[in-house]
Amino acid sequence: MTLPRHYLLVDDNPHDHFLTQAAFEQLCPECVVTCVGSGMEALELLQTQMFQPDVVLLDLNMPGMNGFEVLQAMKANARLVRIPVVILSTSDAERDVEQAYTLHASSYLVKSESFSEFLEQLETVVKYWQTSRTVVESR
Repeated sequence: MTLPRHYLLVDDNPHDHFLTQAAFEQLCPECVVTCVGSGMEALELLQTQMFQPDVVLLDLNMPGMNGFEVLQAMKANARLVRIPVVILSTSDAERDVEQAYTLHASSYLVKSESFSEFLEQLETVVKYWQTSRTVVESR
């Protein structure tokens, strides 16, 4: 049984990179978290044959190419379309949530302001995708 072990965080905030990596060190030390700071960087990395994360954690509000544009590009690419994308944003605007799901995001989380609550959010994400992958792989 192979569990998701590789996550890609796409976020322009270096502080969020640090917090996410610290959270994963506590929750899933065997997981690998790759962090990139822009949508373009994410797509360039995802389009290489050598890189395929199990789950993408995607911020929406980024300069240049925003999260919606990254999500749309991923879902239009036959090799990337099946990678689960979890929106991890500070926006709780209904229109953002609707647009994310319209573009086929797997889930939408509003980033918690406290580290302990953020840890709980990521724990839920990790457990969910481990279980989901287990079910898919057992078919």
